[in-house]
Amino acid sequence: MHPKADHQSGRSVRIALYSHDTMGLGHIRRNLLIAQALADSSLQASTLIIAGVHEAGAFLMPRGGDCLTLPAYRKDRNGDYAPRSLPMETAALATLRSQVIGAALKNFAPDLFIVDNVPRGALQELTPVLDRVKGQGKTRCVLGLRDILDAPERVQKQWRLQDNEAAIRDYYDAVWIYGDRNVYDAIEEYAFPPDLAAKITFTGYLDPTTRLIPGDADADLFAQLPKDLAQKGFTLCMIGGGQDGLAVTQAFAQAELPADEYGVIVTGPFLPPPQKQRLLDRVAGNPRLKVLEFLPEPMRLMRQARRVIAMGGYNTVQEILCLGKRALIVPRDRPRLEQTIRAQRLRARGLLDFIAFHQLSPRTLSAWLHHAATAPLPPSRQPLDRDGLKRLPALAAAVIDSRAPVRQTIPAPSSGLEGGLRYVIA
Repeated sequence: MHPKADHQSGRSVRIALYSHDTMGLGHIRRNLLIAQALADSSLQASTLIIAGVHEAGAFLMPRGGDCLTLPAYRKDRNGDYAPRSLPMETAALATLRSQVIGAALKNFAPDLFIVDNVPRGALQELTPVLDRVKGQGKTRCVLGLRDILDAPERVQKQWRLQDNEAAIRDYYDAVWIYGDRNVYDAIEEYAFPPDLAAKITFTGYLDPTTRLIPGDADADLFAQLPKDLAQKGFTLCMIGGGQDGLAVTQAFAQAELPADEYGVIVTGPFLPPPQKQRLLDRVAGNPRLKVLEFLPEPMRLMRQARRVIAMGGYNTVQEILCLGKRALIVPRDRPRLEQTIRAQRLRARGLLDFIAFHQLSPRTLSAWLHHAATAPLPPSRQPLDRDGLKRLPALAAAVIDSRAPVRQTIPAPSSGLEGGLRYVIA
């Protein structure tokens, strides 16, 4: 029987979702989509989003949901972390964030805690939090993973260093992979041991079109753009959060657009101001190029575009595929190969076009634009499983109903937050 609102106590199922968000907005956007699905289901869930970027406050919250934004990290192209804004040591910021998360969970007292992507949190900030949560025995914990993490050898190395397999054994009741196993079998690719594999469910991809609710937002968005945009058509260029996407926007700004069409560039909130100014200087005087910054719901613009050029993050790719857009993906190749692997797998299925980052130039984009203008993408002979959001409420209910505690059997590594090595008793 699925959990549901307790009408006598007035308390609904409570679900907290954590995302660390250090280089973009993909994690928080995925958690918001999940929270919306759980709130709108028979669970009637109240949701608390714990987010690593203050831009999270600009997104529409699900019914019965709210957001706690943490002081932010930033991550460079080498994968190193530092405070995004606060003038303090990285370790001190990790401690601060850990304490805030712990206090939030203590007072919210969720039935389910869903952690996105990183088993111990960014810089292991969740390790002491998960110790307390599992020790109390009330909150079930789920690790949610995107379809592809990185190249297998990199994942295996990183997970050994962070002792992530022990974290999954000790803290998590289930692991959800938001992907189609026929596209990428993470169990096989990453050589997960049998006991971890037994906790894994491939949910299917998450269909983001459920976020598209008709309203005044469309009119507000298109008021910023030329009146004949829809009539003449446009190519949309997107770079996710924008931290490392300047090269894509610069190449697009110099590419030759199809005759009479527009180009619209969305920079994202993390494009550094000097780089943004360089881009604005580049497009100045070209009436066929328009630049927008942060859009809480980019699909409103994407669904009107004739074609899309974008980097290859999980959410952007799913938006492209669900809207059926002809797309060229230019994936980042540092600090992870996740986007490259995703683009390769989906191109092999005939779902999108792809060039490596080192192939990026105005000339290559021009050639694709003019080819794509006349050559529609052939239909895929291998449709993707996109029913993840439909399955999540039942999966969440099953985890919440589970009363078997996770056995803690392996020493947890020091997180740097509470000095020393913590041993747990089986």
